[in-house]
Amino acid sequence: QVQLVESGGELVRPGGSLRLSCAASGLTFSTYYMGWFRQAPGKEREFVAHITRGSSTFYADSVKGRFSISRDNAKNTVYLQMNSLKPEDTAVYYCAANMEQLIGTAKYRTSEYDYWGQGTQVAVSS
Repeated sequence: QVQLVESGGELVRPGGSLRLSCAASGLTFSTYYMGWFRQAPGKEREFVAHITRGSSTFYADSVKGRFSISRDNAKNTVYLQMNSLKPEDTAVYYCAANMEQLIGTAKYRTSEYDYWGQGTQVAVSS
């Protein structure tokens, strides 16, 4: 049974930093393509970042230069380092996994991912 468990979300002040973690089990982690998405109240879930099996990375324009996705295959974990946080980054953050390579804009679509975590809440407020 595949499980993705996010952690690390909390309340942080604007300009602050957080590192989210997503621990995976029940799958051969190194062979999966991983993504982070977020969903703010009243909005659709949106793409944040993606990392391939070879650790190539992709980002939404809204987080480029501030967020960084990485993976540790030895720990079966994907991370999202978030710096210079803004109030508009407030959302529930979800990690997702997919076995197949997602070409082009496919990686931005929630429907393309096989497995999802339960989410972790990030709140950015003074």
